[in-house]
Amino acid sequence: MARICIIRGTRVRVGGRIHRSGLAKKKGGIGRHVTKVVKRTISPNLQTKRIWVPELGTHVRMKLSCRALKTISKNGAYATLKKAGLL
Repeated sequence: MARICIIRGTRVRVGGRIHRSGLAKKKGGIGRHVTKVVKRTISPNLQTKRIWVPELGTHVRMKLSCRALKTISKNGAYATLKKAGLL
């Protein structure tokens, strides 16, 4: 299953990690130098949750990011799911 939040659409992003070598000037070295840039993936903080929707009278199982969980607790499950186009 894809690593995507169904409410916010947050997905895995690709970025770069900069490798540096050498001792910092502050510590008596000649400075840090960039040796290479390596690809890395940044994954969203996804949780699989069962959320009670009182308007429907059922539980709904969803894969959500933690930011989406905060949105649901603030605005309510039904309103959030309706705005996301899931209902």
